[in-house]
Amino acid sequence: MNSEKAAQRIKDIKNRGSEKYFSLLVSNMKQVDELTVNSFDSYALINEHWPGALTIIFKKSDKVKEYISPSDTVGLRMPDCKKTLKVLDKFGPMIMTSLNKSGEPPITKYIDALKYLDKVDYIVKGKDLSGIPSTVYDAINGKVLREGSVKIKLF
Repeated sequence: MNSEKAAQRIKDIKNRGSEKYFSLLVSNMKQVDELTVNSFDSYALINEHWPGALTIIFKKSDKVKEYISPSDTVGLRMPDCKKTLKVLDKFGPMIMTSLNKSGEPPITKYIDALKYLDKVDYIVKGKDLSGIPSTVYDAINGKVLREGSVKIKLF
């Protein structure tokens, strides 16, 4: 999260334009509170769906750099993977993005991820993904931006 050079490398690998923002992976509520303003408004939603496949858009704090999100918002997600949570506990929040070139479908099979071996430092062997994207919820405006595997009940 603290390396603009690394963020640019990700954009280069993905052929991603500078207008696209990054979301961040977090492992605990302390990280959420440090990266956002007024996240307590979403605690019920967080308690119900995290860790899990839900990215929540918050108003960002000044700790979120412009190269991550040039707007006043940031997307956060707490993944449902114990290994990933341990890494995030040790090193802090990290940029997240799907594995694909911009405009192409995300890669969901481990074997297909290996075509990036010459472009990245390391690929962790893991399970194939379901292909169902995460849900993206805008907590500022109370709207689901992308329906995915998590179903949000709006009142």
